[in-house]
Amino acid sequence: MVRGSIFSSSALFYPPVPSPLIMDTIEGISIGIALSAACGFRIFIPPLVMSIAAIFGHLPLASGFAWMGTYPALIAFAVATVVEVGAYYIPLVDHLLDTIATPTAIAIGTAITAAFLPDTDPLLKWTLAAIAGGGTAGTIQGLTGLARMSSTALTIGLGNSVVATIESFGAFVLSVLAIVLPFLAVSLAVVLIVVSSSKLIQVFYSKKQVE
Repeated sequence: MVRGSIFSSSALFYPPVPSPLIMDTIEGISIGIALSAACGFRIFIPPLVMSIAAIFGHLPLASGFAWMGTYPALIAFAVATVVEVGAYYIPLVDHLLDTIATPTAIAIGTAITAAFLPDTDPLLKWTLAAIAGGGTAGTIQGLTGLARMSSTALTIGLGNSVVATIESFGAFVLSVLAIVLPFLAVSLAVVLIVVSSSKLIQVFYSKKQVE
């Protein structure tokens, strides 16, 4: 072999391998965004899944969020989940909950994403959490509210229970995927964000045209 050939091992280019710290950071951010997306469907299901995973040692939590991995927190999230899921099957109450759920989902989505971001500058950390986590949760929650309004208009509210069931199931599946397969979960979350954004923009422009 000719010395200095491009086929020699010394001339081969090996792309840098991301460090474990970088991979852990990316995985953590993916988990946070996916759980925030699940908050857009149901607010308390993602924290409940987080609490269960943390208690059984499948999800390390930041020091400021260690309380979520305790049994009192698990009981509180379980009760809140039962109340929230059940309330969406009550006519009129479901629409009232949507008005409250939007800002609440944004707040909890922001907090959940912040729990998985690295400890950097607090202002930068919470700004990123608000944009990525809060924005994701709020956008998807807006789509669920729109779906419920459409169901009420088309079925006189008779189809709202179906919408509520799909939302609860989606929140649970996405939350579990966020823990088990975070990169798949965040990919699904991105798809949901794109669909939600496009639908909300269509509704906005249709209202503008009517006016």
